[in-house]
Amino acid sequence: MIEIREIIAPEVKSEICNDVLRSIPDWFGDEESLMDYVAGVQDKPFHAVMDGDAAVGFVSIVVHNQYTGEIYVMGIKEAYHGQGIGRKLVNLCVDFCRENGMEFLTVKTLDASREDAHYERTRKFYYSVGFKPLEVFTTIWGEVNPCLFMAMHVNEYGRK
Repeated sequence: MIEIREIIAPEVKSEICNDVLRSIPDWFGDEESLMDYVAGVQDKPFHAVMDGDAAVGFVSIVVHNQYTGEIYVMGIKEAYHGQGIGRKLVNLCVDFCRENGMEFLTVKTLDASREDAHYERTRKFYYSVGFKPLEVFTTIWGEVNPCLFMAMHVNEYGRK
């Protein structure tokens, strides 16, 4: 049975993040970035998707200020894609923002100006749950990896 659990222990957050991201190298194949996420989740809110005792996905949130939370990193093992788990994790992030008085939830992903079938699926997912594109940055991840910055107003989010 699939359930979502909050994880508190920093080392467990890192272990789950490492395991899940390594299982989806088409999205997280850059070792340096992967290790940055593995370290970065330790001090952030973190929820794991569990199938029995096995972690099959997770989301970590960063709080930028009193108005904005961001999906810092989210990953779901590919065998579990298309089952509504990503939508449940976004719902959790929206609830987190609402409960903490925030108005916006943001996310960064690879822009369409760099063709990548995997990230095309990611963008379609984010559009489907209500994110809107705001701006493309070539200074965050470099010109070869243009960063699409997306956002939603959580008070207008209506669990589609």
